[in-house]
Amino acid sequence: MIIKKVKYIVPYDIAYYKHENRSFALSAKAMVDSILPSLLQNGCMVEIISPTWTSNTKGFYKYRKTEITKNLTLTLCSSFGAKNKLVKGARIAYTLSWLIFYLMFSIKKDDIVIYYHAMNTSRIVNTIVKMKKARFICEIAEVYADVSGREAQRKKEFKMFNNADAYIFQTELLNKKINTLNKPYAIIYGTYQVEEDRGVKFDDDKIHVVYAGIFDPRKGGALAAAAAEFLPKNYHVHIIGFGSNDDKSMLLKKIDEISKITKATVTYDGLLRDEEYIQFLQKCHIGLSTQNPDAEYNDTSFPSKILSYMANGLRVVTVRIKAIETSAIGDKVYYYEKQNPKDIAEAIMSIDFNEPYDSRKIIKKLDKQFVKEIEALLKV
Repeated sequence: MIIKKVKYIVPYDIAYYKHENRSFALSAKAMVDSILPSLLQNGCMVEIISPTWTSNTKGFYKYRKTEITKNLTLTLCSSFGAKNKLVKGARIAYTLSWLIFYLMFSIKKDDIVIYYHAMNTSRIVNTIVKMKKARFICEIAEVYADVSGREAQRKKEFKMFNNADAYIFQTELLNKKINTLNKPYAIIYGTYQVEEDRGVKFDDDKIHVVYAGIFDPRKGGALAAAAAEFLPKNYHVHIIGFGSNDDKSMLLKKIDEISKITKATVTYDGLLRDEEYIQFLQKCHIGLSTQNPDAEYNDTSFPSKILSYMANGLRVVTVRIKAIETSAIGDKVYYYEKQNPKDIAEAIMSIDFNEPYDSRKIIKKLDKQFVKEIEALLKV
């Protein structure tokens, strides 16, 4: 088998260096962790190039190249702590400058470049990959202009999309929207890394419901807490994740208000990563995906948390949107129709735990299909 060299450009890090607090989205890391096994199974030598900086306010962290497993390495630039806006800006500029020089000297003509689409690095990657004439696969989880509504941003995104030789999409709808020239593509909805049962559960005879993700009001995260108002006392709603200071303050205020009027329990349980995150999910029974169904990005963006929930054995309650309905797991989830706390609570209570359900088996089937799609993509 001929070993293919892959440069995978995406903000990423591993648990061993969590004290460095590198800036990356947990959803993106989960997606990458799902794709990597398929690349390795197809005989690729993968270098993850991570343009990410520390979120700490002090300290200096050295450039490092880490061997994660056989044929898989991770490369990060050095970074430094920052307290004020000026130094924070310099920290980002330093990382982007490092990315330019590193890509210029590391990418070769025969390499395959997989790029996790991000607005702050798209121009850099697009320009250098074209210059090096490397094969370019663009991984697209969502069109950011669909969230921001800025048309100038949309033009920049689609210019980069059109330069790709192939794609990895998160939904069938994204393929229809972007891949107008019918270039090779593969589809992955989210994490296909099935997590073995850790044998952990809350020991209180309650039904535990979890919302894991961003607190951004545009994506409906606060509704998870509000739904607790309409649940009986044998339910516990957990909120875990991240957001701005303002969003977090609003969430904590909402939890305090709901706790005073509901018989159910609702708590904020912090930002969890890696094994802590996995074990917490597995202690729960139901995962919530409560984003706004009217948002334009729902036409193309698949909620990656759904697959994270299913990979850990949870049933899923989600808003009914086209990206989910048209997917391979569209008939494996529980829907609510209206974006209000009462409807969400009713969907939660409608779940019959006596019905047979094996979400891990569903994910394993999707994973086998994706490995075959990646194999075809790499051969083109």
